[in-house]
Amino acid sequence: MEETEAKKPTPASPLFSFSNPSASFGFGFGAAPGPPPPPPPPAVEVLLSEESPVAAGNLEPVVVDDSLSIYKGRVNTSDVLGVKNSDLVPGKYEGGLKLWEGSLDLVKTLNSDIKDDRLLMEGKHVLELGCGHGLPGIFAGLKGAALVHFQDFNAEVLRCLTIPNVKANLFKESSETSRSVGFYAGDWSEIDKLLLRGDAVQDKTTNLHTENEGHRGYNIILMAETVYALDSLPSLYRLIKKCLHYPSGVVYMAGKKHYFGVGGGTRQFLRLVTEDGAMQSDLLAEVTDGSSNVREVWKFSFK
Repeated sequence: MEETEAKKPTPASPLFSFSNPSASFGFGFGAAPGPPPPPPPPAVEVLLSEESPVAAGNLEPVVVDDSLSIYKGRVNTSDVLGVKNSDLVPGKYEGGLKLWEGSLDLVKTLNSDIKDDRLLMEGKHVLELGCGHGLPGIFAGLKGAALVHFQDFNAEVLRCLTIPNVKANLFKESSETSRSVGFYAGDWSEIDKLLLRGDAVQDKTTNLHTENEGHRGYNIILMAETVYALDSLPSLYRLIKKCLHYPSGVVYMAGKKHYFGVGGGTRQFLRLVTEDGAMQSDLLAEVTDGSSNVREVWKFSFK
C-alpha cells in the first residue's frame, strides 16, 4: 500500500534501508564511510513515445478539490527494476515509484496559492525535480503552464510511471497538442545542461528566447520529498540556482522536516539556502496529521 493511502500509523521503522547501517552524516555534507556508491547513470532525455510495456495501469483518482482530480497509475519496483521491498537503493533507485505524501502537500499548496492569486501558472515554464508520479508537474500543466519538464533519477520511472500519468491527464485526446512536456533522467550533479538546453529550445519555438541570461531558465521549480539525503543537498541546491529563471523564478518545496536514518530534511536544506544568502525562504504550510513525521512546504525566491 502506498504511503498516501495508509489509514493507520504503522510502527516506527527506518524510512530507508542502506547496505551500511552504521553510516552517519555530519553537517559538512561529507561522504559516508565505506565503499563509494556506483557512478550515476548518464543524463538522458526520455521521449514521450518511449512509454514502457510495463506501464502504469489501473488509474486511480487523487482528489485535489471539488473541481479537480489527477489520475495516477501504479507499478512496483520488482516489475520495473527487480528491486523488492525497498524505497531506496543508492546509485540504482531513488524511490520514484512510490507516491510520497509531500507530492500531495505540494499540489494542495499550489492550488491554494493559485486560488488566492499568489501564484500564476498560466504560460509559465515549470520543472519538477525528482518527479516520480509527476503529480505536481501534471497539476501545473492542467493549470495552464506552457511547458512542463519532468526529471527523475531513473529513466525507468519516467517510462513506466511518469509518462503514462502525464498522458492520462494532459493528453486525454489524441488531438491535444497545445501542451509541451519533456522528460529527463539523471543525477542532479550533471543534468543541468540537458535541462537548460531543452528549455532554450522551447523558448525559440515560442519566440520567447533572447540573448539575455536573465530570461533563461524555469519560472517555477517544483520538488517534493527530494531533500531526504544529506549528502545530495548541495548538488540539488546548485542545480536549482542554475536552472531557475533570474530574478523572478520561484521554487516550491515539500518534504519532511527530518528524515530519520538518512540525515536530510527540509530544515537541513533551509540551512544550506540561508548560509548561501542568495535566496529568501517562506514557510507556506506545516502538516502534522499523525501519519508521518512533521511535513512542510516552503517557497524560495531570489533576493
